[in-house]
Amino acid sequence: MSWFNFNAGDVAVAFLSVLLEGIPFLLLGSLISGLVDAFVSPERLAKVLPKNPVAAVCASGLLGLIFPMCECGSVVVIRRFLRKGLPVGCAVSYMLGAPIVSPIVAMSTFVAFRGQHPLEMTILRLGMGFLIAIAVGLVMQRFSPSSILQDGVLGAPASSSPRSALRIATLADSSAEPNNSVGSRILRSLYAAATDFLDVAVFFVIGTAITSVLGTAIHRSALDSIAGNPPLAIFGSMGLAAVLALCSTTDAFIAATSLPAFPMSAKLAFLVFGPMVDLKLYWLYGLLFKRRTVIILSLSLFVLIGLICWRLNGISF
Repeated sequence: MSWFNFNAGDVAVAFLSVLLEGIPFLLLGSLISGLVDAFVSPERLAKVLPKNPVAAVCASGLLGLIFPMCECGSVVVIRRFLRKGLPVGCAVSYMLGAPIVSPIVAMSTFVAFRGQHPLEMTILRLGMGFLIAIAVGLVMQRFSPSSILQDGVLGAPASSSPRSALRIATLADSSAEPNNSVGSRILRSLYAAATDFLDVAVFFVIGTAITSVLGTAIHRSALDSIAGNPPLAIFGSMGLAAVLALCSTTDAFIAATSLPAFPMSAKLAFLVFGPMVDLKLYWLYGLLFKRRTVIILSLSLFVLIGLICWRLNGISF
């Protein structure tokens, strides 16, 4: 029996099924991302962050619950916050955590894994994403901004106090703020949402098409050798996540449908690593960080997430 058997009808059904189920979450995520972009100013963020640097990094990893942000738009927002004086550790924690620790991602993951222990998968995904985000943020906070950030990213000197740094920088930049009327902000949020949606929808459609073919045309026996080897399945699924470059609001539908034979630990690795590092993010991170920093960060996350999920592979749920 051939390991590859393409059937246009099966692929079309699988494609439309995943697309129609995931698009509403992509649209919702884009709308909220636009609202965050237009209405969440640095001074508002400063009010949420504690004065203690370590506590501020931990709190930044949870900001996605209040200010959800798709990873595709996080780099632009984080660059703006860094120029306003947000400490690097807080920025990294929010950048890595917000695409996962989000109510939209929690809902989409729960819906996508119906019948596949949805509550456990949702809790593990958000919990693991949060812990890794704050761990990386705390490590990055120990380095001087000039050693890891690209030249010109910082518009003002950083301060050890997240609150004071943001307030001082905001007052300094207040004269340069654009029209901040409610109507103007709503228009900006809609424009940002439309831009994010169109940019991300391309990746989602491509990813859905690829996984529809993988899920229907490739014979299950061809994947058994990979799925039956936990380390290979885990690291292979992370490589797939990096290549597909999906949005975190919709990637759960791909993981739940395209990797049926893979263990839950491999699906978890797919869902945690993808929103933190993929091909598009690798280049986007280069706008903020020095290339050496991006490479070390990507490899560290690949190894760390893989080892954690490998350790979790023995958990039966």
